[in-house]
Amino acid sequence: MIDSQRYKQALGAFPTGVTVVTALTDEGQMVGFTASAFSAVSMDPALVLVCPSLTSVSYPVIQQCKRFTIHILSDEQQAIAYQFASKDPNKSAGVKWHRSAHGNALIDGASAYLECSLWNEYPGGDHAILVGEVQNIWIDESAANPLLYCRGKMDQLPENLRLMTAAV
Repeated sequence: MIDSQRYKQALGAFPTGVTVVTALTDEGQMVGFTASAFSAVSMDPALVLVCPSLTSVSYPVIQQCKRFTIHILSDEQQAIAYQFASKDPNKSAGVKWHRSAHGNALIDGASAYLECSLWNEYPGGDHAILVGEVQNIWIDESAANPLLYCRGKMDQLPENLRLMTAAV
């Protein structure tokens, strides 16, 4: 049996970006969750994956509406990351967002976002593995830096990487 605390500690040693995954209920309310487990799957077709908890309020909404948006958060959105990671039933309270032309909820201020249709779903223990086909991409051209997560802490890119990003 694997010790869950050591498992979390080992996974926490791997730095990742921070995303918030959102969807809209039938009533037009934005729901979502914070996820550092986000990955590219395929280039053709363009597929990505995220893994919501089976107990997440957002998970059945995504299953029903068959679409979601992955927001790659900027380093100024740490509070939003914590808000969507909470168990608060109204995680979107006070968050500035708008509806896209595709009908998805888009959080203002993200570094980038990917609007997806639900391509497939797989079991993953206490989480689901959702594969989304990317329908639309938006990138902040002003070079907003992404938010990073490592060892239980969130922070911005180190200075040497910010300079590289701005030069690209």
